[in-house]
Amino acid sequence: MAGKGGKGSGSGRQRGRASGSVGGSAGSETVVGQVDGGTAELAPDRERARAWTLLIDGAPQSHVDLGDPGYLDFAYQRRIGHLIDLVAPARQPLNVVHLGGGAFTLARYTAAARPRSTQQVVEIDAALVAFVREHLPLDPQARVRVRAVDARAGLAKVPDGWADLVIADVFSGARTPAHLTSAEFLDDVRRALAPGGWYVANLADGPPLAHLKGQIATAASRFEHLALAADPVVWRGKRFGNAVLVAADRELPVAEFTRRVASDPHPGRVEQGRALADFAGGASPVADASAVASPEPPPSVFR
Repeated sequence: MAGKGGKGSGSGRQRGRASGSVGGSAGSETVVGQVDGGTAELAPDRERARAWTLLIDGAPQSHVDLGDPGYLDFAYQRRIGHLIDLVAPARQPLNVVHLGGGAFTLARYTAAARPRSTQQVVEIDAALVAFVREHLPLDPQARVRVRAVDARAGLAKVPDGWADLVIADVFSGARTPAHLTSAEFLDDVRRALAPGGWYVANLADGPPLAHLKGQIATAASRFEHLALAADPVVWRGKRFGNAVLVAADRELPVAEFTRRVASDPHPGRVEQGRALADFAGGASPVADASAVASPEPPPSVFR
């Protein structure tokens, strides 16, 4: 889910190796279809010839440039792209699990930046998967498998220690489902991660940031090292928005991540360690029994 301020200028692009010819063609008309989650729209980007924004019931979900999959337009996706770049040496293939598919933006980015990577995309909305595949086909050379099942059920099928990176970007409408916010969910993430692997999550919250603080506490109960990137206005609790959490059991390259996030078209701030713990303010980890979905964003977020 990307709200106001989610899009950046072209100067903020990240680029991997452009993949080969990809099907689909950009036109001047919005493409509309009914999917399990509501009404899906693919709106053409007037500034980029083969680029589209996916919206579900009016909420922006993904931006894809078929001609340049290394281009990331939404601020939160750009921040996740930085982490894809930093998790291992450049162009080293990865095993990646994407929980939440959208328009497969981050899977396309990974395939371009890290050729020969093997990726699993778990997206519960089978009609959305078919809609995206029809209008924004994946590069046939990319090693991407898509499973149309619930994210937690799909994660359970990932072999122990398989994933270098698990990326959670799951929204039902504009809310993260409750069962993907708990410590028990993170236990299965840890099971699927290889030693030294990273968990990355797109989180959305607004004042008083209780959901975000609970997610920090939950991740801290399962991982040794955390960092969180968000816009300054989100950190201050002034506006609903996205935050990108990364968690691992090895030290994170926080200095380089901070530098990249600060130089984005919509600059963000990264916190870790004591400052992040202080921000969480003694919030308690979330358990399955008490988990609730992330808060509904206010209508103004999408204006």
